[in-house]
Amino acid sequence: MNRIEVNKKYTLSGHQNPIFAVETGSTPSMLFTAGNDKGVVEWDLDVGKFKRILLPVKSSVYALHYLPAGKLLAIGERSGLVTIVDVEKHLVVARLQHHEKPIFGIQAFRTKPELIVSSEDGTVSIWDTVNFKLLYHFNVSAETVRCIALNRTEDTIAFGAKDSKIRLFHARDYLQFQEINEHSAAITALTFSPDGNFLLTGGRDAQLNVFETKDFLLNRNITAHMFSIYGIAYHPSFPLFTTASRDKSIKIWRATDYSLMKNISLEKGYETHRLSINNITWINDHTFASVSDDKMVLIWNTELI
Repeated sequence: MNRIEVNKKYTLSGHQNPIFAVETGSTPSMLFTAGNDKGVVEWDLDVGKFKRILLPVKSSVYALHYLPAGKLLAIGERSGLVTIVDVEKHLVVARLQHHEKPIFGIQAFRTKPELIVSSEDGTVSIWDTVNFKLLYHFNVSAETVRCIALNRTEDTIAFGAKDSKIRLFHARDYLQFQEINEHSAAITALTFSPDGNFLLTGGRDAQLNVFETKDFLLNRNITAHMFSIYGIAYHPSFPLFTTASRDKSIKIWRATDYSLMKNISLEKGYETHRLSINNITWINDHTFASVSDDKMVLIWNTELI
């Protein structure tokens, strides 16, 4: 894997305001996006076109998360409401009303029927995904809990907060066991590596930090972007990952040595986003999607050489 070629496949327009969230569905042709508009949009990637408004909403959407077991999409709003939608039946299954401030993170387990929701209020709520009843809620930070990551074995949860700290919790009992303070500004993205050996975190300080999960000590620090890192996404199969930033660039990195493979930006001659890139997700082995303040959804094709 010496290099990677990247070409834009589709430009999906239709949003009237900045887009903050992007999520895949049950098939590679299904993609959901949402932001400051009054609806969650479903796109058909087979033809690269708008499919439908999945759900009208009353406030901005900052989080989308697909629950594959029930083919459900969880939608987190600025109002604090989380709506659960059956995407096949186009039916609202549940409305989770607990938080009174914006929802920023949603994460489901594969190994147990529970859903994690984080909020600007600094707390996290845990919901039963069978009947969508509130199970627990607890404090994580005095400030916004911006992002959530589960490791491969789903026994550790990482929460990234506005206070620049990462807090690690046991998934079995939701008790904190460690706190990491290696960023100088809010944590805006984090993810565990597919093998579970590393935790990658990005912040408003533009730093990408790599921690070994055996002790969660800092393994590597990279000044990855010029401004906030809003997305980190590992490739589904190959040892590489992408980062997306407020600096209007997408970067592709080798996961083996953290060397830069590709800088997708206007400065490098790409026809790409012209404002902050707010999120990114891989759709399959060859395709990823990015969303931006410029109101555009871009679909990218990749080829490893």
